[in-house]
Amino acid sequence: MFRGASKITLDSKGRMAVPSRYRERIVNHAQGQLVSAPDRIGCLLIYPLPDWKEIEAKVMSLSNFNTTVRTLQEVMVGQSGDMQMDAHGRILIPRMLREFARLDRHVILLGQGKRFELWDEERWNRRRDEWLAGDDDEDLPDVLESLSL
Repeated sequence: MFRGASKITLDSKGRMAVPSRYRERIVNHAQGQLVSAPDRIGCLLIYPLPDWKEIEAKVMSLSNFNTTVRTLQEVMVGQSGDMQMDAHGRILIPRMLREFARLDRHVILLGQGKRFELWDEERWNRRRDEWLAGDDDEDLPDVLESLSL
């Protein structure tokens, strides 16, 4: 399980160092192979290759006669990018994906269980702050009504 937030700096080539606490798990589980895909909320999703293959198979098994499904297939699978962690624990984020997520130099890597989200730091801070400032009386979706933290 990946959890926690890490501030990371991209180098001039678009590489980022994977936090050391995740490296061994990524090597053991995926031989250092990761896949990054655009997410519609503006970040990148990063999966170890074996976990991505499960997602990809599910998405591609859906009928592409539905235009929403076809767009999902085109964007998530068609614009995904393979990444290999090097001996220094770095991965190169593909240029097209960096542009999609508007990643500059300072990014936030969020552990989200079996995957990561990669955000531009400023965009993430703004999103987080908006959520934290939200109305406490706001209706929760039914799926969250029974959750107790």
